[in-house]
Amino acid sequence: MNESCRTIYSKSTGEVIVKKSRFIASVFPISSEEEALQLIEQVKKEHSGARHNCFAYVAGKKDEIKRLSDDGEPAKTAGLPIMDLILLEKLHNILIVVTRYFGGTLLGTGGLVHAYQSAAKEGIQNAVIIEKEEAWKADILIDYTLTGKIKYNIAQMGIYLLEEEYTDKVKLSLLIPPNAFEEFERSLLEISAGTVKVPRDEILVYAIVNGKLEIFN
Repeated sequence: MNESCRTIYSKSTGEVIVKKSRFIASVFPISSEEEALQLIEQVKKEHSGARHNCFAYVAGKKDEIKRLSDDGEPAKTAGLPIMDLILLEKLHNILIVVTRYFGGTLLGTGGLVHAYQSAAKEGIQNAVIIEKEEAWKADILIDYTLTGKIKYNIAQMGIYLLEEEYTDKVKLSLLIPPNAFEEFERSLLEISAGTVKVPRDEILVYAIVNGKLEIFN
């Protein structure tokens, strides 16, 4: 399984004004380079009257895709400061576009770097940052007599109970983080005298968002 992925939950924005120039950051979670490119075009259409739409994005399971653009600003004054901030914040699968409406005053290279990075930082600060994790989805069938002990272990081991269904047996749908899988498997075999095993049905991606479990698959 992959390591956790620190990213943002949904689109956020931020804005700074420097010497009458407006710098508007649009921050997006992305799942691919194709999505990033589509969103960049979307921002350009929304801000068609702006002087510049500079961006940086990181995509891929191991950040293998990194792209940036100064969009007409002096080299390394826009895209690179945005990218530096993304890497400093250790964010993944994220796109930041900073739109500039020119206010009539030149800012110089140092001023531009500060303005673009400040807008991007404001956008990140306004975002909900989450840690996406992978876990095993597993459905187990158990006898009624085992339910209390197993549900107690589930709570103690940090396993998420997604659903429970009661018929002639009890069906528990679980989301099991990798670091809890073997321990839970051992405990279940012990409690059930070897009659119940834990299947690895599928891998799901999840995060805790505002205190609640959310699955992204």
